[in-house]
Amino acid sequence: MTKLSVNINKIATLRNSRGGDVPNVVQFAQDVQRFGAEGVTIHPRPDERHIRYQDARDLKPQVYTEYNIEGNPIDSFINLVLEVKPTQVTLVPDAVDAITSNAGWDTIKHKDFLIDVIKEFQQNGIRTSIFVDPVLKQIEGAKATGTDRIELYTEAFAHQFSLGNKEAVKPYFESAELANNLGLGINAGHDLSLDNIKFFKDNVPNLLEVSIGHALITESLYLGVENVIQMYLQKLK
Repeated sequence: MTKLSVNINKIATLRNSRGGDVPNVVQFAQDVQRFGAEGVTIHPRPDERHIRYQDARDLKPQVYTEYNIEGNPIDSFINLVLEVKPTQVTLVPDAVDAITSNAGWDTIKHKDFLIDVIKEFQQNGIRTSIFVDPVLKQIEGAKATGTDRIELYTEAFAHQFSLGNKEAVKPYFESAELANNLGLGINAGHDLSLDNIKFFKDNVPNLLEVSIGHALITESLYLGVENVIQMYLQKLK
């Protein structure tokens, strides 16, 4: 079964839009775990426009499933992760002004940088994953960095699947096969939803974990958080 990690950034966005502490991100993290989610993901950005660095600290004692912190490994992010020591850190090459993640790493160009960062996290007992496009040379490049896992960037699949193009999963299948052969664990995320998650999971071998935020929170507005989490868990079996 593929694990479901719930990205709670959108809860922080809603909180910040009004000020105060409603909805409370720690309480929401507790609730999604109680409802069956097997992990909690956050993606703090330098401007703290949704998840704040203090949220990462406050969540640490409350996340008893897997705790995944995503972000661009600038100095402040690296220091935060080393302080909090989550289960997993996912390295994402975000621009400072990016609305959301929009590309994977060039693992060849940034090989030396990634090697150094990954080594530091691993020496502190933190599992590492790097965000990559489904491109075979980038998967091979990821292996050379020493990372434990990759996270496949799934926006292209999700867009094409919504247009009826099921062949869009092919590069993800091929990337997963290569990653499996290289001994890399496989995660995935970005625009995965109740509409496409089962097809993706069924066609990507040995998918360990998916991180889902925007779609899950949006679906929960209509169907309820507990119900939506159970629906994902059924599709990920």
